[in-house]
Amino acid sequence: MISRRSFIKTTSFASAVVLAAPSFAAMRKKTDIGLQLYTVRDAMGKDPDGTLSKVAAIGYTTVEGATYTGSEKFYGMGPKEFAALLKTSGLWMPSAHYRLGEEKTNGEATKGTMLNDWQKAVDDAAAVGIKYMVCAWLSPAERGSLDHYKELAGHLNTAGEACKKAGIQMCYHNHDFEFEKQGDVYPYDVVMGNTDKELVKFEMDLYWVTKANQDPVALFDKYPKRFPLLHMKDMDKTPKKFFTEVGNGVIDFKKILAQKEKAGMKYFFVEQDVCPGSPFDSIKISHDYIKANLV
Repeated sequence: MISRRSFIKTTSFASAVVLAAPSFAAMRKKTDIGLQLYTVRDAMGKDPDGTLSKVAAIGYTTVEGATYTGSEKFYGMGPKEFAALLKTSGLWMPSAHYRLGEEKTNGEATKGTMLNDWQKAVDDAAAVGIKYMVCAWLSPAERGSLDHYKELAGHLNTAGEACKKAGIQMCYHNHDFEFEKQGDVYPYDVVMGNTDKELVKFEMDLYWVTKANQDPVALFDKYPKRFPLLHMKDMDKTPKKFFTEVGNGVIDFKKILAQKEKAGMKYFFVEQDVCPGSPFDSIKISHDYIKANLV
């Protein structure tokens, strides 16, 4: 049995260690390697518990969600249940993807989107501990003219105001279509120029920016501190310019991450839309390369 004196001595030492150590949040920023769960979407649909355990066993510490839109569930679970599963897996989900909501589902408004039931989405995100809510993708019908992109910027500002009240940051994730010029103007610049730089930040997908013949570092220079999130997604060396594991392609991640302070980067997430075999093999290759060469 532990004596009272020993207990006090032990707990006092433990308290001193906690006080002397840097905060857990500060430590995370230096060590996190995150995964966008879209990469393992099929496995998450069948076995969320087992999939998250595999992701954690590979060495990932954070994940980014991808399923809330429409179902208003996190992989079939409510926020409390999903938060408990993340905790059991030893993972944290600082970011999750959502949709604009102009596009309907079976003729009905799509719930859990920026335009439909957004406050519930914000409340549920806060319950999970999410810190970044990201507009993930625009369907072809949601793109349109530069004026339509200005309307998008207004929607992002409004969504961002609701997020801010909950201590969450609104973000926008790019593909390559935002860099298809209309006249002499990129839609991406319209969205950037018409969003409040505090209410709306951006998640840069390095694959799509590169495929659009844009320089990520030049965008950091043009829009400093607006990129708290990055997608670590590589492009292969074939004429197809397809997805590949981080480190196997043409993107210079070292050069890009050297400018993370200018970008304002807080977290990054590995994502590989299509894998040649098991996605678990691919995400291990990416994780191991990043751990050995980039962090």
